[in-house]
Amino acid sequence: MGRNRGWCVLLMVAAMMSFGARAQQPSSSLITEDVLTDIRGWLLVPVVSITLDAQNKRYGALTAQEVNNLDSQWRTEREAQAQPLIASTLNNPLSTYLTQVQAASAGLFTEIFVIDAKGLNAGQSAITSDFWQGDEAKFQQTFDVGAGAVFIDEPEFHAPTATWRAQANLTIEDDMGTAIGAATIEVNLTELARRNTQRAKGEN
Repeated sequence: MGRNRGWCVLLMVAAMMSFGARAQQPSSSLITEDVLTDIRGWLLVPVVSITLDAQNKRYGALTAQEVNNLDSQWRTEREAQAQPLIASTLNNPLSTYLTQVQAASAGLFTEIFVIDAKGLNAGQSAITSDFWQGDEAKFQQTFDVGAGAVFIDEPEFHAPTATWRAQANLTIEDDMGTAIGAATIEVNLTELARRNTQRAKGEN
């Protein structure tokens, strides 16, 4: 009985902590132009443009059905032992770079992926549920809009870590200002708010 009561108390504390975190929902406006400028900076490295250029040439002529077939293959591979499409994407140089960027952010970025001109993943820091993003706002409100487009999604609560997160999405352009892809960066708003508070205290 005592052990059961202990578990009940722990569950109640966890629930209260989760409720408290939910009640303190931060605004996606925390993703300011300064944050976006930092993101654009590390997206300027050659591995991003080189990978997008190669994948746009490889997949540029695909039909809608062929794109759907690749997306279906990805979803199937997620449940299979053999994962050639997933492995080739997760192990490419761009994915390696994005994984390093995420790790270096020390919890600020929780997911990063770069999308080609067809809406297909070109590189990612972790496996995604699907391979094709072309039917989602992250692509339609960035690449489809054109160079310079930015779309900040609404915050969502991540229960396992009791943190709020929001996706920052932006178009990636080449040196001529032509859209060649898009990037999605999931930002830990709870961590960003904490850092902003710490910075403000340091300035005072």
